[in-house]
Parts: sequence; C-alpha cells; structure tokens
Amino acid sequence: MARNVLGGLIQCSNPLNDPNATVAQVRDAMFDKHLPFIDEAGKKGVQILCLQEIFNGPYFCPSMDPKWCDIAEAIDGPTVKHLAEYAKKYKMAMVIPIYERLMAGVYYNTAVVVDADGSTLGIYRKNHIPQTNGFWEKNFFKPGNLGYPTFQTRYAKIGVYICYDRHFPEGARLLGLHGAEIVFNPSATVAGLSQYLWKLEQPAHAVANGYYIAASNRVGTEAPWNIGKFYGTSYFCDPRGKFLATASEDNDELVCATMDLDLIEEVRRTWQFYRDRRPETYDDMVKQLP
Repeated sequence: MARNVLGGLIQCSNPLNDPNATVAQVRDAMFDKHLPFIDEAGKKGVQILCLQEIFNGPYFCPSMDPKWCDIAEAIDGPTVKHLAEYAKKYKMAMVIPIYERLMAGVYYNTAVVVDADGSTLGIYRKNHIPQTNGFWEKNFFKPGNLGYPTFQTRYAKIGVYICYDRHFPEGARLLGLHGAEIVFNPSATVAGLSQYLWKLEQPAHAVANGYYIAASNRVGTEAPWNIGKFYGTSYFCDPRGKFLATASEDNDELVCATMDLDLIEEVRRTWQFYRDRRPETYDDMVKQLP
C-alpha cells in the first residue's frame, strides 16, 4: 500500500500596500488573507501545509526600515499559537515561516514546524542571507545557527530550506542525509535573474537526493519598494524531477499534490547517490577557500 501524503502550498499577494498603514495593520491584513486558504486546505484533507516566506507581512527587506522589526515575535508567539489551533482542528502539520525575535536586536528568518496535533516540533532558521539588489536581508536577519534539522511529522519526515537557501546544494544534501522525505522551500522571489532557476535548481536537488520538493512563492508587486513581480509558480516536484502540480504566476491560490513516499525507496535503489558518496574526498568543502 502506497504511503501517500497530500501536501499543500499557499501563495498570496500582500493586500495592503499602503505606506500610511501601520506595521500592525499590514501584518494583520496579510494574516487574515491566509485564513480562508488554510481552511480550504484543511477541508481538502491536506496533511502537510506550507506558507510562503514571512507569510504574515510584505517582503520588507528592500525598505531597510527598522520599523518592520515590529512584525517579529517569539516562536511561541500569537501567530504560531493561532495557527496551531488550525493544525489541530484539521489534523494537518504546518510549516509556518515567521520573523523570529529571539531577544532585543536579535532576529532570524525562521520556519516553525507544527505537527498535526498542534504541537511544535522545532524550528529551522534560514542559513544563507543575501545582501544585494534590494534583498537587504542582513539588515534584518542573523544567519541561522541550527544547521539543517529534519522533523518527523505524523505523515512524513520533512526538512525546510528558505528562499535564498535553495541556491546552495550543500544544505539540500544534508537535509537528505538527515532523513528528509519532503523538503519545503518557502520563498519570496521576484522575476529577473532568479526566475529561470526556480524550476532548475530545486528539481535538481530532488533528483540528487531522492526526495520531494515543495516550493512556495508569493505573487504580485509590493509598493512602495516595487523591486519586481513576485511570480508565484509554487510547485511540487518528485524524486525523479517530475512536476506534480504548479500554481499560476499571478493568482492567490492553494496548490496541492499527492506524494507517494514509497517512490523515494524506488528511486534510491536505482540511483545510488548516497551509497556512492565519497565524503572523505570533500574536506575542501568546509574550508574557507578563495
């Protein structure tokens, strides 16, 4: 009998692009916009749901304005507590990306993993932090310090990579070595240099590691920064690199796909990448080379 898991990804545009609105108003508008999609996922029987990067606000990093630190909260703060009730109601594990406040002046780009009973399994902190072309993330986030953990949900063992992380195969490999069957990548990425990579890099990770990829991205443009169009196209990809479901470039929507976890074993018996690894030859990978 196949080990099927129904996954869901939500992509949303920011509903309140008003420079006169308060941070709290923008945050609450985005949070409220997600709730009907979370209900839709629950009613469809989604077993693991992932939201987009910093889902309850705009992608504020182009602003370099410290007022957006007001969105940050602890991992056991009101956002996660509220959504944990939805997880429990629908028996649905969730990946909840938030702006984490660890202490005054110490912030991380974090995903909280909640299980189907509403309990928190743990967190992943984004490891790779860009600082270029409007993505001024080092003004807001410290690089992650928890490595590449995996989380045993009720339905599957999952890992999380966040947005810019996806350009680095090293962490993608470690998630597989740590047992991830599905890797979720919540993102906020705009058209331009990265769009053609969106459907190249992560399917390559899926094939190289023999696991599923579930990648979410927001949609629309966000004033007043207007750094580009968030192109959506959230998708699920299987261990052979096949796209199972893909969302539009423009619409707010929930995209779902059924993932047969038994396919992982089948693929890995054919492509023995983990057997044939040569870690003793990779020492230079962890040296600070030029």
